[in-house]
Parts: sequence; structure tokens; C-alpha cells
Amino acid sequence: MRAPLMGIVAGTLCAGLVSAQEFTTLKGHGGPIMGLAVDGAGRVASASFDNSVGLWQGRVPEWLEGHDAAVTALALGTGGVLVSGGDDFAVRQWVPEERLLGQHAGKVAALAISPDGQWVASGGWDGAVHLWPLGAGVARELPRPGAGVNDLGFSEDGGTLYAATQAGALMRYELAGEAVPLPLLQHGFGINQLVVTRDWIAYGAVDGGTRVIGHDGAEIADFTLDRRPILSLDHHAESGQLAVGDGQGYIMILDTERWQISRDFRAMREGPVWSLAFSGDGEMIYAGGIEDVIYGWPMALLDTFEPAGDGGRSFLRDPETMPNGERQFMRKCSICHTLEPGPSRRAGPTLAGVFGRRAGTVPGYGYSPILQGSDIIWDDASIDALFDSGPDHYIPGSKMPMQVIQNPEDRADLIAFLKQASRKETQE
Repeated sequence: MRAPLMGIVAGTLCAGLVSAQEFTTLKGHGGPIMGLAVDGAGRVASASFDNSVGLWQGRVPEWLEGHDAAVTALALGTGGVLVSGGDDFAVRQWVPEERLLGQHAGKVAALAISPDGQWVASGGWDGAVHLWPLGAGVARELPRPGAGVNDLGFSEDGGTLYAATQAGALMRYELAGEAVPLPLLQHGFGINQLVVTRDWIAYGAVDGGTRVIGHDGAEIADFTLDRRPILSLDHHAESGQLAVGDGQGYIMILDTERWQISRDFRAMREGPVWSLAFSGDGEMIYAGGIEDVIYGWPMALLDTFEPAGDGGRSFLRDPETMPNGERQFMRKCSICHTLEPGPSRRAGPTLAGVFGRRAGTVPGYGYSPILQGSDIIWDDASIDALFDSGPDHYIPGSKMPMQVIQNPEDRADLIAFLKQASRKETQE
């Protein structure tokens, strides 16, 4: 279902458009930014932990709602075709029409649209690789590469599909035949990201490995630094720029004509760079991470900016400065839930007034069927049981992520904090 258009004004406007010479922020998501893509018309697509896809024209987002869990993968193709995948195992198309393309048996981590715009390939942590028709055609599951799939990329002619796996293998499928996965390269650690071009393939790995190889597997360049893991890559062909984002908040810009580092800057004040995308003209680089904001930097002025993010998000504070109950809340609950009353764009419902409330009853929140009409009343005993056994065991089939607080004292401290904080917010 598509939510109504919602305008978000942030930073400086220039005749209603984002200037290529201004740092910009796109605000509106309710959770970390897991994926970004930009099309030729200048629209930014974003995937978030808040279960939604944002399609931004300037700073005005259209919310695309339909996933039942965090959206973790995005692909934008010719003609504005937009496809997403998520932790709900679903692959969904939004543009030009809204429909469910299919399901994995695990998290969808990778999407790639074929150069002719006729197919989208999806890869998941279930180890499966699927081809879904975006027009006429029949869906096809390819032989499995032997491990969970982190990323995919088509060759320029669309005849070969490359798959990066959690086992560190880079595999290739020749799609005209039986598409048996053939090994191209074996890295020592899982490969997270791929960029495939006519002349070379770049990949980023869990150990920080950042390498460029030919289509025969021969190494062209190695840009590995002492930062890990590599979490995001994006390539702007016209300007020859390759952007690399890592778990320590840095973005490295590579010049692919000279094969050298042209810029290397600390982009995020806190947390990783989970997603990257160049603007259509290559003059801006957009990034997302643990905060619920998309940041955009003008390439010409990268060296003049301080790291983004104000550090004010409470779950980014030094954990040692918090009482244990608050620390448990920030680690286990805060990304999905707010303590403030009223609607929000978080993945979960508000926890304001949660004690004594029947599960599945916050107005306006789309609960999983298992919680609709539930007999559970949230109190000390039920919250303790939830984190003792984990949501996946206590409420099988709910949207809540799998997590356990093993120490009874930590659970007790969390409950005491929630009891006070959730009551305080409803009284203010």
C-alpha cells in the first residue's frame, strides 16, 4: 500500500531543489538506512529498518509500504523500475506496478536488474538465487552457489550473473545455458559487495578487503585499508568514481581511470556506512547508516565537511554513561520502538504506556496476525518471558526480531527502566 505523500523540509532549499554545492539531509524514515539507489531523473530510493521504501523527489518522499520487516535491498532500473527485498523474505516491485514478485526462505540481501530491464535477480541468506520476470517470462531459480548470497551483479550484456557469498566465493552464472555456478575467485572472508562493469569487477569483504579484478579473476588493484567490514559500494561510470563505505564510518572515493584513492573522509560521526549512491550527474554522494537520516555531500567540497550526525541519538551514546536498564533498552529496543506516545515511522509500535496494555492494540500499527486478538498483557512477567526465550519462541510468527537477554538481572533492569520511562512519557 502506498502511503500519502509527505513533505520533509531539512537544510537549505534552492528553488525547491537540492543544490549540487550544498550538504543536504533527507529526513522522514523511522530507522537506520539499509539501502540507497538513484535514477537518471534524480529520484533517490531508500530502504530502511522501519519496513518501508522511500522514493524521494528532492526532499519530498513517497512512502511505499508493504514489507513486514526491515527493507534491506534495493534496485532501480531503466524506466524507473524499482524493486526491494527485505527481512520478511519478500521481493516486491513498486514501479511501474506494485506486486509481490516472489519469496525467499531467508533474508533478501541482494538485488540486481538486468541491463535490458526484463529481469531482476535476487539473492538471499537462504543460499538461493532467483530470476524474476519484470515483464513477460517465467521465474527461474538458479543452482545454488553453496552459501548465503550477499550481493549480485549482471555483466554489461546481461549474459552473466555474478554472485558474492558469505563463504567468500565470487561465482559466475552463464545464463544462456544451465547456469551452473562457476568459481571466479575465493576470498578468505565473506564478500559483502560487488560492482560489475564491462572491464572490471570491484568487491568489498568482511575483513576490509577492497579489490578490483578482471573478468578472468586476475587482480587489477588492491585498496584494502585497516578498516572493516566493507558494507557498501557504488560506481558512477561517467565520472569514473567508485565509492567504498565501511563499518567505521568512512567513505573512500577511488579514481577508476588512474586506480588511485582520490578522497578518503570520515562521513559518519557514529556507526557504519551501510548504503551509498551517487547522484545521476556524479556531483553528489548519498549515504545512510545507523541514524534515520540520508546524508548527501557535494563531491567538490567533501574535504570541507565534518562527519555527519549530531551524536544526539541516545542509543549512540557511550553505553557506560547509561544505567543498565537504559543500556539494555537502547541495545535491544530503541531502533524499533519509541517511548513517545503517538504514531511514528519506527518498525515497531510505541512503548508509551506499555505496562498493562494488551498486546496488538496500539491504534494504527499493522500487527502480525499472531498478535491480533492476543491474550498477552504486557507486564513484568510477560516482558521477562519475551526476552528470556526470545520473541521467535515466545510469540512465534511475530515481526519482532530474534534476540535474547540471557542474564536475569539485565532483564530485571530493562523492565524497571521500561516501567518508569513508558509511564513518564504518557504523563508529559
